[in-house]
Amino acid sequence: MHFRFALLSSFLLGITHLSFSAEIDVVVGGPGVLKFNPSFVNAVVGDVIKFTMKQKNHTVTQSSFESPCLKVATGFDTGFVPVADTVTSQFPVVRLNVGSLDPIWVYCKQANHCQQGMVFAVNPGDKFAAFQAAATGGASTPSSSVAVSATASTTSTPSVSTVSTTASTSTTATATPTGIDHRVIVGGTGILAYSPSNISAQVGDTITFEFHQKNHTVTASSFDTPCRALSSTTTNGELGFDSGFIPVSDSDTVFPTFTIRVNDTTPIWAYCRQANHCGSGMVFSANAIEDGPKNFSAFLDLAKQQNGTSTPTDTSDALVASTFSYLHLWISAALFTILLI
Repeated sequence: MHFRFALLSSFLLGITHLSFSAEIDVVVGGPGVLKFNPSFVNAVVGDVIKFTMKQKNHTVTQSSFESPCLKVATGFDTGFVPVADTVTSQFPVVRLNVGSLDPIWVYCKQANHCQQGMVFAVNPGDKFAAFQAAATGGASTPSSSVAVSATASTTSTPSVSTVSTTASTSTTATATPTGIDHRVIVGGTGILAYSPSNISAQVGDTITFEFHQKNHTVTASSFDTPCRALSSTTTNGELGFDSGFIPVSDSDTVFPTFTIRVNDTTPIWAYCRQANHCGSGMVFSANAIEDGPKNFSAFLDLAKQQNGTSTPTDTSDALVASTFSYLHLWISAALFTILLI
C-alpha cells in the first residue's frame, strides 16, 4: 500500500510539470490611443503573443533595454500597419512565439510614438518602468525611427496594410496611387483555394484577399514548411502576416478583405490554417520563381505531402480539444493501472 501511494504521488507530481502554451492578447493602438495594452506581460517558452493592430498606423518592433526607441539589428519588425478609423472588426493580427524567458523589449517606430511611451515588454521583471522612462526621456529621435523604416523595407515579410469590408468581387488588378492592387478570392462555396493562387507583383503593389464562404485565413508561411505560420518557424525574427479566421456565411453578399503591401520582390508564401485546408492544397504565392526549384507547383506539392500534419499549433480548436481529450484518457488509464498495483 505504501509503495502504491508513493508511486501515485510521484505520478501526480510529474503531471504538475505538464503545461500547454497560451495565447496572450495585446492590443496595439486604437482611436486616440498611443500604447500597447497591456504594456507588459509575463510568458513562458511556447507561449504566443497575439498583437491586434488597431487605429492608426503602428508597428511592433524589437528594441533593447538600453535603447528603447531603436530597432536592434536582428530584431523582429512588423512594418507599418495602417488601420482606418472606419474599421471596427477583423483587425490585422501578428503573432510572436516566445522562445526563451529572457526579456523582450518592443516599441512602435511611428514618428515619436515611442518617445510618448508607446513601448511594450515580455518578461521585464522589475525593469519596465525604467524602460518606459528611458523611452520618454528621449532615448531616440523621430529621424532615427524613419531610418529604421528604410531597413525594414528589405525584410522578406510583407507588412499588412489594411482590413476593410467591401462588396466588390472583381479579380482584376486595379491601379492605386502607389502601384497595382491584385485581388485574390479566398474560398467560396465548396472551394478550398485562393483564386488566383499564384501571382506576380511589383514593389509598392498591394494584394487584397477577399474572403468568401466558409471560414478561412491567409497566413504567411515559408516554402519549406507551407502549412506552418512563418512566426513559428522563422530564425531571423520575422513575424509574418495573419488575417485570423474570417467566417463568411452562405447568405453573405458583402465580403471582408485583408490587404498586404509588397515591400520587395522576395517570394511570398501563404496558406489557410483552418483544419486540413492547407494539406488539401489551399496555399498561395506571390513572386515565386517559376523557372527554379522553389516554384508554386513545388510549394503546392509540398503542402499536400505534409498534409498539414506539421501544424499542430495552427489548426482548428478541434485539434486542441482532441489533444486534451487524449491526454485526459491517458492520465485516467495510467492512474487506473497504478491503483491496481
